[in-house]
Amino acid sequence: MKRIAQTIRLRPERREEYLELHSAVWPGVEAALLRANIRNYSIFLHDDVLFAYFEYHGNDFEADIATIEADPETQEWWKLTDPCQEPWPDRGTGGQWTDIPEIWHLTEPGTA
Repeated sequence: MKRIAQTIRLRPERREEYLELHSAVWPGVEAALLRANIRNYSIFLHDDVLFAYFEYHGNDFEADIATIEADPETQEWWKLTDPCQEPWPDRGTGGQWTDIPEIWHLTEPGTA
């Protein structure tokens, strides 16, 4: 399992729109994430900063992410959500969100 954390800014003038969209994420978007082996996905908000966390349970992360990117319903969803977001200048090649490296993780005794 791979843990991924990401961040992006929320445009203040689009805050209510973004929150409204995420109060009822489209079932097809959620299904695409699940088909791509994404689990335990959460998005948090602090002021105008969004923080996302999810766990990847597959074997080919790039291929599974490509299936999300190719999903027509997800593409329509992004047409609504992307304008609400303002990427950080240091975003990588993985889209709008900037990956945050994990520096520590509490593990339960007896696990690796």
